[in-house]
Amino acid sequence: MKPMQIAEDILPIADFKARASQVVRQLRKKKRPVVITQNGKPAAVLLAPEEFDRLAERERFLQAIDEGLADAAAGRVISDEELGHQLDKHFGPLE
Repeated sequence: MKPMQIAEDILPIADFKARASQVVRQLRKKKRPVVITQNGKPAAVLLAPEEFDRLAERERFLQAIDEGLADAAAGRVISDEELGHQLDKHFGPLE
């Protein structure tokens, strides 16, 4: 995600309503989020779908790392040999 440009990427909701189609088209082109304000305060952030997907995937990855670290700290681990046996049992041995 590119850094925001305050003069272009923060819009009052009235301006967004007047230019919604144009703003949405620019999301993918500029690759920057747009902050919509209401009564002078941030009310929403618009992202291109690809950027949302990237952020969601990153979050899932970080959660998986946290889960793995918690499992290791709690001793919920198995040896490489045991993992191999379990995978062979489930999927069959490699030929």
